[in-house]
Amino acid sequence: MTHVSPLQEQITDQLSQLKLYTTVVADTGDFGSIQAFEPQDATTNPTLIYKAVQMEAYSHLLEKAAELAEKEGIHGDMLMDSVLDHLLVLFGKEILNIIPGRVSTEVDARLSFDVQGTVEKAKHIIQLYDNQGIERDRVLIKIASTWEGLQAASLLEREGIHCNLTLLFSLIQAIQAAENGCTLISPFVGRILDWYVAQTGGDYAPQDDPGIQSLTQIYHYLKHYDLKTKVMGASFRNIGQIRALAGCDLLTISPNLLNELQNSHEPLEQQLSETRAKLEPIQRMDIDEKTFRWHMNADPMATDKLAEGIRVFAADTENLIDLIKREVID
Repeated sequence: MTHVSPLQEQITDQLSQLKLYTTVVADTGDFGSIQAFEPQDATTNPTLIYKAVQMEAYSHLLEKAAELAEKEGIHGDMLMDSVLDHLLVLFGKEILNIIPGRVSTEVDARLSFDVQGTVEKAKHIIQLYDNQGIERDRVLIKIASTWEGLQAASLLEREGIHCNLTLLFSLIQAIQAAENGCTLISPFVGRILDWYVAQTGGDYAPQDDPGIQSLTQIYHYLKHYDLKTKVMGASFRNIGQIRALAGCDLLTISPNLLNELQNSHEPLEQQLSETRAKLEPIQRMDIDEKTFRWHMNADPMATDKLAEGIRVFAADTENLIDLIKREVID
């Protein structure tokens, strides 16, 4: 028999129930969607910004970004990169006007194997937010979970710049991020499932879903060892995945799935908890660069999806720059 608390009896939709256990984050660059679902935080990436900036409602942000960049007196590729950085920050600022929490802004994926380049880009983004009057505690810098990205995040966290390690598909990436003091990690639940479906052609019930199993393993490890890094599940394919992870620190959810949750009225129970994680018999791992690279090499799913994710985000960054050239600079 399912136990329903008095508070749950008053809250009928599953989105509201989920918010009792988990911080809900909007995975979108569309301000209207963010306002509609009242999330605590929001996250963006180059793909989302590329889609949003083509909407007429946001074209003014592209124009403003170009104006700010041109005032710097730079030209060529440096100007393109600067417009892009300003655009990301302007989107972030608009989002922060809507939400009470934090926004995640992504470092250029083309820097995923460049420690110093990532650090410099992150500091530049934080400086642009500061120029807009936004405190750094309201911004998370998203960095791909390569070995180099993890080292850059460690350096940034020491300087008080909070990081969200994205494109994360394995326990080894999560442990290294937590050991490096990263504020947040984003395991990509749906993309893990995509890989296994493509490999096997099978259907996966929630209890057998490899994406859910991966995030649960990561959550249990971090909580078992009192590691402070927060876990934010990402890239969901259906609300069954979200229901199965109720209780995770944060879940970043697309508008269509937020809408499904809002229109669903079945009871939603907490599935993940620190108490349960403490009871799990988990062996601690010691990681250095050789161990990290070996574990990644031994995991074809994590290797494939990390590489693919970097390629896709890099391609959409290039698409954004092409759009800037066509619409603003030329």
